Amino acid sequence: MDHVPTTMCTQHPDNARVPTWSRDEVIQGDDEVHEAYLAYSLYGCREVMWDFEGKDVDIYVIRKLLTRYPEYFRDHVIGRDIYLTLRLPNPWAETAERKLFSQALELIPTAYDIAREFYGDDNINGVFQVILPLTSRAEELIFTYRYYERVVAGKAFLELLPGVRVMDVLGSVRPSTIDVIPLIEDLNSMLGISRIIIGYWKAIRPKYLRVFIARSDPAMNYGLIPAVLMAKIALSKALNLGRELELEVYPIIGVGPTPFRGHLTPYNVDNVVKEYPCVRTFTVQSAFRYDYPENEVINAVARLNNRSPSTECPIQDHELLMGVIGRYVDHYQREIEGLANAINLVSNYVPRRRARKLHIGLFGYSRGFRGVVLPRAITFVATLYSLGIPPEILGASVINELSDREYTALSETYINMRHDLEAAAKYVCHECLDMITRFSKVFGVGGEVIDMVRRDVKAIEELGIRAGPSDYESRKHELLAQLLINSLVEGRKDDAARYMTEMAIIRRSIG
Repeated sequence: MDHVPTTMCTQHPDNARVPTWSRDEVIQGDDEVHEAYLAYSLYGCREVMWDFEGKDVDIYVIRKLLTRYPEYFRDHVIGRDIYLTLRLPNPWAETAERKLFSQALELIPTAYDIAREFYGDDNINGVFQVILPLTSRAEELIFTYRYYERVVAGKAFLELLPGVRVMDVLGSVRPSTIDVIPLIEDLNSMLGISRIIIGYWKAIRPKYLRVFIARSDPAMNYGLIPAVLMAKIALSKALNLGRELELEVYPIIGVGPTPFRGHLTPYNVDNVVKEYPCVRTFTVQSAFRYDYPENEVINAVARLNNRSPSTECPIQDHELLMGVIGRYVDHYQREIEGLANAINLVSNYVPRRRARKLHIGLFGYSRGFRGVVLPRAITFVATLYSLGIPPEILGASVINELSDREYTALSETYINMRHDLEAAAKYVCHECLDMITRFSKVFGVGGEVIDMVRRDVKAIEELGIRAGPSDYESRKHELLAQLLINSLVEGRKDDAARYMTEMAIIRRSIG
């Protein structure tokens, strides 16, 4: 397992504070190259995700890293000691950007040539792993593997002139193959993860397989509790299947800083590790790195790096948990459908931290369900927190409907449920719910959905969890949320944006 990193620094735009080295509030361009260097050298992450999904990307990243920071990279060999892993756009889901799929893969042989020249070693594959988001079928993984093998690397053998092959002019193309990592994000794919793994294994026979389980988008689409249960079921299935196939499976989980997105912060590492003991690699996102004291971040990453993952993620009674998921999803999605107008209105004032492209219309894919278009997960979470409706509580009234067996299974499976709900519940703003009802024409939210939210709040309180501010910072957050709503009613857009940022700084994360 030593060759598989335990921490993966990512470019998620969830940081409330702007790092001191960034030349702008929006991190982009050469600043992202410097950021990757700091991820390795300062914070101690052994892997960096270089993200082609929905954003402009520097394709010369390997050259810039090795030429700008040669002393560090001579001692820390990229592709052997530390890793750069590409997240591709999914050409089946992101049709407007599907040509970037091939552009990203073409970076790999160039990285090999640069690393070979820098290290003087033919056996260093600078980049050799790619992540395919929104994976739903084995065929998508097989296509990605074979596209690289036969199109990117295989073109070296094409004869374009009599007796002249591509490699005779451009040189050989290495590596000849890559590792493809499925990123599983939706309910059907998580429950069908065995089908995806088996299909890929039969076609490719990889030596090992890294499987990436999402937490943010499942939470946005299905609710907090279903997202945790889905992730655990998928992890359990993947590891059990790996044992059956005699295939080493190394799970990755994409955890953000808020409880809704996974609750991985420098102060909550032990709880998250306890929740997901079988996970090999945890994502260390931007808010984790930039919204906490630097020494605390470095120590937390070191603790993640030095842990020994379990080989099992046992789950009790899948069928019982599936019943909980089904009821929760239906209730949660009805609430989000009713809140969608307010979410989309307020999302316009969330501060931007990365130069991401829009995920609607011609510029990519949108996130949503039941015909409702929603912003991306980080913005979605920020919006609801800023309205005094932490998304963690939505759907919680379903807990009152569970049988004793169902509640026991839920509590034993989601071991940090109470802790996560307590962390979120202090951002509930009762007055904000009254204000949204009072100004329903502005926010486009009916009284029925606010009543559903109130029932969720009551359910949380019946668990013995205080819903509302509990300290100075959360009381300040409550006042800012009320000011935000007033500023939107009065059309004071600049004030609204400022209040959003101030609340994010209190939460130590945008979303």
